[in-house]
Amino acid sequence: MKNDHLNTVVKLLAAFLVISASTVVAVVLMRHNPALVTTAVWIRTSLVAASAAMLLLFARRAAAGHRNSFRRLRIISMVVLAAIIAVVAWPGAFPIWLRAEQAVCAVLMLSVVARTNLRVVRSSMQAGSGEPATTPAARQYPGP
Repeated sequence: MKNDHLNTVVKLLAAFLVISASTVVAVVLMRHNPALVTTAVWIRTSLVAASAAMLLLFARRAAAGHRNSFRRLRIISMVVLAAIIAVVAWPGAFPIWLRAEQAVCAVLMLSVVARTNLRVVRSSMQAGSGEPATTPAARQYPGP
């Protein structure tokens, strides 16, 4: 059960990383339009892409049974979700296209936060019990 949820989290975070990396590429392509790409956009998109990569790493390690990675995943995913909600809700701070992209990312992150905070997932990670790490996400991670 635990690994099913964590395998889904890995997929959600992989989608988050693809969207975030694509946004960085879009920023590079639109860099000559100051109305669409501001300094804040450069900084925000770079930080989001980096956090997406970090969260995906933590999720893969958590799926392999690493409790500390699971703890980091839970905490950082909540912080990232809060930051995304702030960007979407803050009128005028970012261009509408970035706010729309961040709204899509918020839906993915909300699902990650919900799944990693399920009682069944938390308790099985705390106890170190649950199914062996045999999900596709766990098999892909080579370990330390």
